[in-house]
Amino acid sequence: MTSLRLLHTSDLHLGKRFGQFDEETRAALQQARQGILSRLAQVAAQEGAGHVLIAGDLFDTETPSARVIRQALAAMAAADPVKWWVIPGNHDSGAAEPLWAEMARHAPDNVHLLLQPEAVQIAPGATLLPAPCQHRFAGQDSTRWMDDTESPEGHLRIGLAHGAVLDFDRDQNGAETIAPNRASTARLDYLALGDWHGDFTLNKRSRYSGTPERDRFKHSGRGLCLLVDLPGPGELPQLRQIEVGQYYWQDLPLELAPGQDVSTTLTQALPSDRDDWPDCLIRIRARGWVTAAQHLELTRLVAEQAPAFCHLSLDEAALRIEHRVEDLDQIATGGTLRVAAEILMAESQNSALAQDDREIAVAALNRLYAVLGEGAE
Repeated sequence: MTSLRLLHTSDLHLGKRFGQFDEETRAALQQARQGILSRLAQVAAQEGAGHVLIAGDLFDTETPSARVIRQALAAMAAADPVKWWVIPGNHDSGAAEPLWAEMARHAPDNVHLLLQPEAVQIAPGATLLPAPCQHRFAGQDSTRWMDDTESPEGHLRIGLAHGAVLDFDRDQNGAETIAPNRASTARLDYLALGDWHGDFTLNKRSRYSGTPERDRFKHSGRGLCLLVDLPGPGELPQLRQIEVGQYYWQDLPLELAPGQDVSTTLTQALPSDRDDWPDCLIRIRARGWVTAAQHLELTRLVAEQAPAFCHLSLDEAALRIEHRVEDLDQIATGGTLRVAAEILMAESQNSALAQDDREIAVAALNRLYAVLGEGAE
């Protein structure tokens, strides 16, 4: 009976720019992303997986630089005898002919570019059915052809595809949506999917691996790949997640209230092991109510701790600041500054004003309080 062990990964997005971060953070994330192929190769060697399936979006765009392309191929070549099986995704679709021509021109023998929906034998007794994205917007289910494609009797049937199974935005299936029962209709032992950056189990034979190096706060933790054991045709696959990402991403909720010790609350929320901080990207989502003094302390603490992390930021969208008369006393007890502060406080609490206008008044009052607080220090 044929058995096979392989790694399933997707959405590497090599060459991603990370424009939302500062230059130093961008460089760190880009370097980690470029090194992910070597880490995957190391896992494959350690686990005895002879094949790595990349379910689309190896690159972030259809026009990656020559450096990104050649370094990716060099990393895969260095992993010989591991074999790499690559399909285009929506970000690096098959329509990007110069990209895939360059890849083909320099690809080593252990890298296989699957640009057409054609069955290929990847190992004795194992047939791979790839569904490459021919265009950025497919307009149809790219896996449909698998149902009518035969493979030698006794072969493992493995599907490889990139795209959505469910349209989460509209809560309905679209023309480009992969049928959720494709593994069943196409008699697949395993369907390796890409596109969703977090890991997601569709059913016992269909799985999204998620990106091996996280790239957004939506999917927390470190990036993963899937070790897939296929015991034999018709048998259920055995799956194990393996952590391969260098950077740890976290959306960190922080509940605050007047009278609370902001310093203690923040310290308890941050990772306890400071040795991990350089590899952490954390977005603090502050919620609740605080006084102006607490707010100033919170922003000061976050700014003070940020250099110890790869990235640390504060999201205050859900945080409300309670301004009190004593806060105004700290700004000024009289004169022009006091008058300005009283006007801003009145506008911030005036329900007759538009929400945007009230928020502008709050922001101005916070800024005035902070500037004078900095001056006092």
